[in-house]
Amino acid sequence: MECCRIEQLFDLNHTLAAPLLSKKEWPWQVLDELGEFIRQLGPTLSQEEYTQVAPEVWVAKTATVAPSASVQGPCIIGPEAEVRHCAYIRGNALVGAKAVVGNSVELKNCILFDAAQVPHFNYVGDSILGHRAHLGAGAVTSNLKSDRSLVCIRHEGKMLETGRKKLGALVGDGAEVGCNSVLCPGSVLGRESQVYPTSCVRGVVPAHHIYKAADKIVAKA
Repeated sequence: MECCRIEQLFDLNHTLAAPLLSKKEWPWQVLDELGEFIRQLGPTLSQEEYTQVAPEVWVAKTATVAPSASVQGPCIIGPEAEVRHCAYIRGNALVGAKAVVGNSVELKNCILFDAAQVPHFNYVGDSILGHRAHLGAGAVTSNLKSDRSLVCIRHEGKMLETGRKKLGALVGDGAEVGCNSVLCPGSVLGRESQVYPTSCVRGVVPAHHIYKAADKIVAKA
């Protein structure tokens, strides 16, 4: 299951969460520590670059946050990021530089790397989206199994236990998810992978592959 390791999915040069991620083997291991990491990091950010706009909420001065957006801490919003109309950030969220959090998008306990985009009607919970990762309109991460059992990741006949009841998706750098797709709990999308619109994704989509259907995952040409 090497494809699920942090170094296989993400370039840590593109996130303020690098010190946290670099200490771990698997991406989901940082999720329980994310809130405290943000609380400790926030006060150390440059006051020339960031403003503390609310308790435990730090926003870069070059970022744009719509007046109608709701941002709860702990949260950091990076330089030139956009948080658009009626976005709802529920806390434990690190939004990278030039990232886009669009209209009516909800974030909870997640990391968006620099230039990640969730621009229209997306839900991202207990998830990590890599550098330049993009969710099409209406695409969501499902972070809780219907039977409330612990999330496991299955790939090529192997099973990797995460030990987590809530885990959304791990979306590698440059991955593209089509409109109205659902990433089931514990989905892993490799770097530069692609998911067709209206898909229901389970397990792993390898790097540089296209998910057309559950039985049709093909290498990019």
